[in-house]
Amino acid sequence: MAKEVAIGKRAKISEAQQYMLLSVLGAAIFLGAAISLVLHFIKQISFNAEVIMAEDESIVAYSNIIKSTGICKSPSGSVYNENELKSCDPDSIEVSEIPGTLRANILTTLAANKALNSVQKEDDSSCLNPNTGKNFTYKELNEIYQKARGSAELQNASNLIKSCSALRVIPDALPAYKNEEALLASLNKLFIVSNWEPESLSPSGSTSSSSLATNLNTISVSLSIEADSGTTMNVLNNIERSIREFDIERATIEWSGDSELTLRAQATAYYMNESSITETTQTIKAEENK
Repeated sequence: MAKEVAIGKRAKISEAQQYMLLSVLGAAIFLGAAISLVLHFIKQISFNAEVIMAEDESIVAYSNIIKSTGICKSPSGSVYNENELKSCDPDSIEVSEIPGTLRANILTTLAANKALNSVQKEDDSSCLNPNTGKNFTYKELNEIYQKARGSAELQNASNLIKSCSALRVIPDALPAYKNEEALLASLNKLFIVSNWEPESLSPSGSTSSSSLATNLNTISVSLSIEADSGTTMNVLNNIERSIREFDIERATIEWSGDSELTLRAQATAYYMNESSITETTQTIKAEENK
């Protein structure tokens, strides 16, 4: 009898141990699943936070570009919101509303530069003040801009400053794109001023990047002058005084009778690649190894 009781107790203990092991195993499985889910959610939260941080950095970068260039008025907060960008009209913004920006500095400081403005203006009827019959001064152009109201008037006043102030010299001195026709026209203008007419004028067709500055490119020009020494020196002096740079790299000079002089030279002119804002794409991965 005692033996049977002992066997029964042992069986019950063994059954209880099985239930305990199953309970522990179930709890371990549940705990492992819970830990995996927690780790998964932590990774998701971390990844989403990184994405949001990158988006915020992009928004701040775009806002800083817009503010520094003066395309729109300064935002009400630290960055532009959607409504401010939709309502932004660059042509309706006055310079006084965007102080210290690139646009304001161009339309004020650079447009009034005395050194640039000292370059002789071309005869252009659109730059003549109808009240004086003379070319607009920057003071007169600025007064027109300050009195302008509305998008159309402000745009016309801005275009007038670009065409008739010191700003007109900048594209002549260093164009933003390759234009061989304009280059030859500039040289021909210098020849006309020098009272000399060349038999032929053409670019050499060679272009390359310059090591002097980033985005600076060169155009090679072949130059030949056959005239008396006084005329030749006059041409060279006018080329030297030109607002556009012409670097004479190689030249040969031949003297002939009656003070005739033949000059053959290889010159280099420059133009700058158009400036633009480069957009970059940033890829954010949940795991570095994927």
